[in-house]
Amino acid sequence: MIDDHRAEDDRTFTVEHFAELSDALARNRPCAPTIARWGRRLAEIFAADGRLLACGNGGSAAEAQHLTGELVGRFRDERRPLSAIALHAETSAATAILNDYGVEELFARQVRAHGRRGDVLVLLSTSGTSPNVVAAAKAAHDIGVTTWALTGPAPNPLAALCDDAIAVEAPSVATVQEMHLALVHVLCAALDAELGVTS
Repeated sequence: MIDDHRAEDDRTFTVEHFAELSDALARNRPCAPTIARWGRRLAEIFAADGRLLACGNGGSAAEAQHLTGELVGRFRDERRPLSAIALHAETSAATAILNDYGVEELFARQVRAHGRRGDVLVLLSTSGTSPNVVAAAKAAHDIGVTTWALTGPAPNPLAALCDDAIAVEAPSVATVQEMHLALVHVLCAALDAELGVTS
């Protein structure tokens, strides 16, 4: 039998977590024009046979791979596959770089290998301070790749460095990550709308 106090604690935790997320969604509505702009630009990039690269660490790596999966596969409706690479997901290259060059070069070296002028690099970091993600942004700038960041609260080095950024205002890392997932989905919806792919 479940203790009544324990059940109440569980409900309280859930309600508080959902309230934090709901508040974050409301407070970050002003980023809608940025996401719409990114969707338009992505449509142009893919029309020109460009590519999206994405990177992050830990939960942000999962978000990066979620984004590329939606692009290579599909979000909601059928459309052509789009060129997108999550830079942490190539384990042989990633571990070789880690072994030979160190963690700071993990993404930057792959940006220099795969990125071309006119491509876009999406960088995810809840802190906005991850050295290997910041290094990737610098490498992208060096070769003419556009940089967009999804971070936690501003100011932070990554948001300041990138061509454009959405710095999510939220009280916890978990809520920032949940907001990033929502933004990934909205970006995919905005892109599909620009491509004429709608439900």
